[in-house]
Amino acid sequence: MSINETLESLRVSYRIASLDIKDCDPNPGKQFDDWLDNALKSKCDEVNAFTLSTAAQNKPRGRVVLLKGIHQGQFVFYTNYESAKGQELEQNTNVAMTFLWLPLQRQIRIEGVVKKVEPHLSDEYFHKRPRGSQLGAIASPQSKKVATRSELERMFQEADKSNANVEVLKRPEQWGGYGITPNYFEFWQGRDNRMHDRIIYEKTATGWSLDRLAP
Repeated sequence: MSINETLESLRVSYRIASLDIKDCDPNPGKQFDDWLDNALKSKCDEVNAFTLSTAAQNKPRGRVVLLKGIHQGQFVFYTNYESAKGQELEQNTNVAMTFLWLPLQRQIRIEGVVKKVEPHLSDEYFHKRPRGSQLGAIASPQSKKVATRSELERMFQEADKSNANVEVLKRPEQWGGYGITPNYFEFWQGRDNRMHDRIIYEKTATGWSLDRLAP
C-alpha cells in the first residue's frame, strides 16, 4: 500500500462525548478552564502545548509553544523577543492558538491580540525555570542560523562558565513573555460520522455571544 493509500484509509471514530450550547459556560475562559482540567486529568501528553499561528508580510507561520499561565484573562507564553516569532509578533499582533487533546477528541481554537507582559511577570517565571533552561535562554540566539550542533554546545558552555559564580541569573532582556487577549473561541468536540460539535464564542460590546457552527 502506498503512503497516499495509507493516509486515505486512516479513520478514527469520535464517540467519547458531545457538546451543546446549553452545556457551555457563558464565560469562555471558564469553559476553557473546565476543558483544561479534563485534559490534565486525562492521558493527554503536553496538555499545555498549542500551535501559535502568526502572519507577517502576508506569510502565515505556525509552531508549537507551551502555555505557561493565564493572567487577567491573557494566555501567556515565553520566548526570545528577537526570534522569528518575536519579529512577526511585532509586525502583526493578531494571532491564533490551537490546542489539540486527542485522547478527549477535543480541539480549542482561540484568536486574539498579543502584547508583551509586564517585565516583573517575565522575571518571576524566568527565576522559576531550571538553571539549565535559564542558561539556554541566555546562550541561544534563537532562530539565527548556526553552523553545527557543536557551536550551540559551545555557546551554552560559555554561558555556563561565565555565570558559574552567579547564584541568581538575570533574565536576558531579549527573553520574556507574551500575553494573548482572546476575542474568539471555538470549542470542538469530535462526533461520529464527522458531524462534529463546534461551539464558538465571539466578543461583543457587552460580553460574549455563543453560536453553533456546522462541521
